[in-house]
Amino acid sequence: MENVAFIINPFSAKKNYQPFLNALKSKLNNPLYYISESILGTDEFIQKHFSTTDIFVAIGGDGTISTVAKNLINTDKILAIFPAGSGNGFSNETQFSKNLDELIEKLRQKKSRKIDTFTVNDRLSINVSGTGFDGKVVKEFEKTNRGFKNYIKVSLKTFFSYKPIKLKFFDEKYQQYNGKYLMVNIANTRQFGNHAYIAPMASKSDGLVDMVLVKKFPLTYSPLFAFRMFTKKLKEDDYLTYLPVSEVEFKVNTKNWHLDGEFNRIKSPINIKVQPASLTILI
Repeated sequence: MENVAFIINPFSAKKNYQPFLNALKSKLNNPLYYISESILGTDEFIQKHFSTTDIFVAIGGDGTISTVAKNLINTDKILAIFPAGSGNGFSNETQFSKNLDELIEKLRQKKSRKIDTFTVNDRLSINVSGTGFDGKVVKEFEKTNRGFKNYIKVSLKTFFSYKPIKLKFFDEKYQQYNGKYLMVNIANTRQFGNHAYIAPMASKSDGLVDMVLVKKFPLTYSPLFAFRMFTKKLKEDDYLTYLPVSEVEFKVNTKNWHLDGEFNRIKSPINIKVQPASLTILI
């Protein structure tokens, strides 16, 4: 298949990428692929093949996808995905499955559309990023072997001991929301991953992100929160506020963030800015 490059994160899918690579080679004649050794290596591979490649396929989780996407922002190059992460939130939201034949057919048809992305202090995010409780969870989660069960274990352990963060907006129209929160999420799409819908009304093509403010809630509220999150029914209540924004600035008293599920240390003040229609994806 000409003008298509496959970028494989060998640490995704429990480090078992060989079956995918074997299947790819059996279905395509001499495919162009790269087994990523580092973010820098991925960047160099993309730049090397940029002029001769129309579609770059990211094989990995949201962090891998974001690394590839960073090189394609505001260009005519197309992003495609084969999900191989622990959550696969972005691939779920963009209708990419683990069916290789389906992906190859999409690559042949080469249909695409533009979607929004956003930045957190100029660092790219394509799906959901956040600070507070989930930033801490991701930090601790990266010390495990990943997987949904470990994510739940780390989340429960962290919940009981976690002290809410302090949030302070600079813009007067948002200052009524200053206060203490369990977590603050910035959602370009609806879900974290694993079909956990933190922002059921979010759209990746409306020029906005949903800022999700979650106050620490009592343990008795947890089952309802979880039920609503996994059934796309989360809504504003005493513990949850949604703020659709195109750009916003604020301070938080923590540096622990996750960007598309990857731990980052980011110092306040924080600037969130949407980049409308900045990424072209295969459909």
